[in-house]
This record gives sequence, C-alpha cells and structure tokens, in this order.
Amino acid sequence: MSDYTTEKVVRGQLSTPIGTLTLTASDSELLFVEFPSSEGGSRIKPVDNSELPEVLRQAKIQLMEYFQGKRKQFELKLRPEGTAFQRSVWKEMEKIPYGKTRSYKDIAEALGDARKARPVGGAANKNPLPLVIPCHRVVGTNGSLTGFGGGVDVKKYLLELESGQRGPKNDKEI
Repeated sequence: MSDYTTEKVVRGQLSTPIGTLTLTASDSELLFVEFPSSEGGSRIKPVDNSELPEVLRQAKIQLMEYFQGKRKQFELKLRPEGTAFQRSVWKEMEKIPYGKTRSYKDIAEALGDARKARPVGGAANKNPLPLVIPCHRVVGTNGSLTGFGGGVDVKKYLLELESGQRGPKNDKEI
C-alpha cells in the first residue's frame, strides 16, 4: 500500500448531476473518486497546484462525458489499492458492461466461490474509484439495489442513466 501522506497528490472537484465529486490523483494515476457524502481520503494531503496532472484532467472530461451519455467505458490509468481479494473483485466489476448489472453472487462465482458473495459486497464497499470501477452495477441476487457509497438513490440514478430511463442532460441533481 502507498503512503499517501508523503506522495504528491492533487485533488480536484467536479460538479455532476449526483453532486460534487472529489477526484484525487498522483502525477499519472487516478487514486480516488469520492462522493459528496464521503469522508474517505482524509489521510491525503493535497498539493495546491494550478497545473492539474493530465490524468485528473482526463478523469474530469471522461466523467462529464459519462454523465452526458457519451461515454460507456473509462480510459484512465488507475491505482486502486486494496487487498488481493479486493483488487480481484474490482477487476471483475470492471468487466460488467455499461447498462448491465451483476449480483454479488455472480461476481463471487466468477472468482470461483459463490459462497463469497458477502465478502464481494465488502470489497465493493471499499472500492476507491466508484463510477470508474462500476460498483453501482452490482446488485442483490434478486435485483435489489443494495448499499452503495454514494447512497441507493445515486445508484438508482446511475443505473437509470445507463439503461436510458433517465435523460443525461436535463435532470436536476438528485
């Protein structure tokens, strides 16, 4: 794991239909995406830097394209830090296509053990890069919208956006 207290990182904010997101990056990798209600990343000492690294600029552009319905997949250099199991869950979540969902059990089965659905949920909850690593596409076995770091209302909004049930440009913030 990195020691974010000594590494140079930059934070930027992005106004979106789900509220203001805080993005944290090193010079070359996106480290965190935080929801407005999130308290994560408090161990980070951001650098006051008017020159944003390219990865942060690209993250802002690509996230806005996502909310406008123009982007279905992100092309960013990421550094999601976690345990080996968490990283395997996040890799599996990245395979979920835009507009589709998988259950926690589906993810556990893909990783080789359907009994690990609950630990999969725990790993999804620790995802440092929500939206970019689409943990919002993971639902309960019966299709229910279970917990999400940004809140169940945000999860519903994102799934509706991706399914075409919600227009990307004219909706007010939720």
